Amino acid sequence: MANAQNIVYFDLETQRTANDVGGWDKKGAMGISLGVTYSTASNCYEIFSEKRVPDLVDLLIRADLVVGYNNRRFDYEVLMGYTILDLPHQLPTLDLLEVVEKAAGHRLSLDTVAQATLGIGKTGDGLDAIRWWREGKIMEIAEYCCFDVKVTKLVHEYAMEHGELHYTDRFGRKQTLKIEL
Repeated sequence: MANAQNIVYFDLETQRTANDVGGWDKKGAMGISLGVTYSTASNCYEIFSEKRVPDLVDLLIRADLVVGYNNRRFDYEVLMGYTILDLPHQLPTLDLLEVVEKAAGHRLSLDTVAQATLGIGKTGDGLDAIRWWREGKIMEIAEYCCFDVKVTKLVHEYAMEHGELHYTDRFGRKQTLKIEL
């Protein structure tokens, strides 16, 4: 995986919450507000509206590796509301949450890992993005989602370079996770 030529970092935000659609088992009904990618081949970010989901799926399919944080169990499930493809099984994927969960023995948020590893955190959360969607604040969603993609990219690059990531435990102690990618 480490020698992939075109790594595509990916995140999306939704229009609706799990409560809005009747539960977490109905992610495909949450609807995409915006998706963002960063491709190492083009060296640029791209923003996808709901109307451009086919273009987004096509970009992900053409990637040598798709890297995200909880992308296999969340983002792909949302996207599968728009496609017949079985994205979690068809895309070459590195889900950093799965890597972190394996190393730590439990799930950790991207924000927790990024804060302890890089000294930077997220600029909001998914509920903020849904509120912005309802308020028609598309630029806020785009900025937030682009930053999440950047943080995911930086966390991945750090793990590749150092073979570890960090987090702060519930007692405020910085912990190190040995990471195998």
